[in-house]
Amino acid sequence: MISEIAVREESMMIKVGRVRELFRYPVKSMAPVAIETAFLGWHGVAGDRRFAFRRAEDTSGFPWLTASRLPSLIRYQPFGVDIQAQEPIPTHVRTPEGVDVPLRGEELCADIAQRFGSTVELMHLKHGIFDAASISVIALATILGIERAAGTQLDTRRFRPNIVLDTPDDQAFQEDSWVGARLVFGDDASGAAINITMPDERCMMINLDPETAVQNPAILRSVVNMNEHCAGVYATVVREGELAVGQRVTLIR
Repeated sequence: MISEIAVREESMMIKVGRVRELFRYPVKSMAPVAIETAFLGWHGVAGDRRFAFRRAEDTSGFPWLTASRLPSLIRYQPFGVDIQAQEPIPTHVRTPEGVDVPLRGEELCADIAQRFGSTVELMHLKHGIFDAASISVIALATILGIERAAGTQLDTRRFRPNIVLDTPDDQAFQEDSWVGARLVFGDDASGAAINITMPDERCMMINLDPETAVQNPAILRSVVNMNEHCAGVYATVVREGELAVGQRVTLIR
């Protein structure tokens, strides 16, 4: 039975579009895995950012190695599924040279440490390693707006979203108006839901081509000029459930 709250929510729902793409990032700053469906739990998309490489000599509050320090990190591709794990986490990683190595093996750590120039250690945190929030959302219209301003075609993976939305509104940065509201996934008010908490302030990582790691400063410069560094939004999970490409998405203010 749908609760009274869900019924009341359903009467206030405004359709904003559909899910176009879904991604999870098993290892922080490495390449994403495109998925058709995913379970959305209290700690984000199942299997998302559960691993990260720690800079062993860093004693700061943010010791994680990211592509802002080692751009080639985004060219490492996690793959495989650990059948003993409760979440979809990978078993191996393909290096930029096409060599397949175990995720938890010494060979991968040594390879990354050699590129970085300092010792690194693989960490596994069951609740994930996130910068600001466990979910990131961006509308395709925003990516297309930045694309026009930068004068170059953009791969959605540059923006490292969990959820890319197709919206009937073609206005770039429309997501900013959703801050403080709730997005619900599915055909009724009982589906998975997230609260939009803040705009996503961008850094140089969006300059990196996801295939080559070559930088194009025009990307971030366009976002700075158009929308004060922000593109897309962060969100927190308020109701668990299933996500799927093609799924209806509605807004509750």
